[in-house]
Amino acid sequence: MGAHALDTGPDPGPEDLADVARASLVREIDRSGAWERDPVWREAFEAVPRHLFVPYYYIGVAGGFERVWGEDPDPRARNRWMRGAYADAPLATRVRDGELVSSSSQPSLMATMLTELEVRDGDAVLEIGAGTGYNAALLAYRLGDDLVTTVDLDVEITEAARGHLAIAGYHPTVVTGDGARGVPERAPFDRIIATCTLTTIPRPWLPQCRPGARILAPLATGLIVLRVRDSGHAEGRFLHTSAFFVPLRGATRSGPEPEPARLGGLPRRARGHDLFRFLLALTAGSLDPHDAYALWEREGEPQRERYGITVGEEGAWAWLDDPEGPYTWPLP
Repeated sequence: MGAHALDTGPDPGPEDLADVARASLVREIDRSGAWERDPVWREAFEAVPRHLFVPYYYIGVAGGFERVWGEDPDPRARNRWMRGAYADAPLATRVRDGELVSSSSQPSLMATMLTELEVRDGDAVLEIGAGTGYNAALLAYRLGDDLVTTVDLDVEITEAARGHLAIAGYHPTVVTGDGARGVPERAPFDRIIATCTLTTIPRPWLPQCRPGARILAPLATGLIVLRVRDSGHAEGRFLHTSAFFVPLRGATRSGPEPEPARLGGLPRRARGHDLFRFLLALTAGSLDPHDAYALWEREGEPQRERYGITVGEEGAWAWLDDPEGPYTWPLP
């Protein structure tokens, strides 16, 4: 069901509609298998009302965006908003000068990421990118308010997230600041989860982690999971799934896509292939697209799980199969 779906049947009450829509979303995530390894997250998604975190959102229309909101005077439009709030789809929540600056992630992808975070009772978690506050609420439901910190650079985003959380009955620590620098005053952390795309792993995160901490972050068009050995070293591999998020703003920014002219001469199939685009994003600035294609073809169109990242005293680098192998690329 898309965020723009419109039901023309009888109008149920808002709470009834929210309950029905939330139950439908939980069933949909169930079918995806996202929380199969940690079904406690099912309870969190059943309990936390997503619609309280998206009092309005935007859907793409010709020439821009249309605002859908819960206080619309038309009851049919309000029902449309409620059903969209519980669609298993990302929702654009903040648009500035025609550019998307914040969103609420696809719930099934959120469930996958939370499961892969492998939290345990008592873990302190730092979330990079507060968004609407919904993900922080899910974490707070699981771990308790005191163990959850979320940070965002934009004061409008953090103020809105804090308000949404309070309305829903959750009170984790919400910080306005550069997520690339972490939140040292709340350290140490057992888990760090980013909900924005990175081009590298910010070095300030590692000293804020306990040894053995787990970092999960979108990078390139995938999800990297790192195990922190100590304050100067972390390493891990990508998950199989693709992931597309708003870029991190602040000290670490996303790099540009390769110019179309530089992709000229490459087979059309490769130019549009998800796994080749992933390799291009991962090696941007350090590997020519034509060399990337030759590697990609030679190695049998490698899946994301074959790639990894190492962060060490001498810097950070991406690799294929082996961090000490022949295929390594420096990260910014």
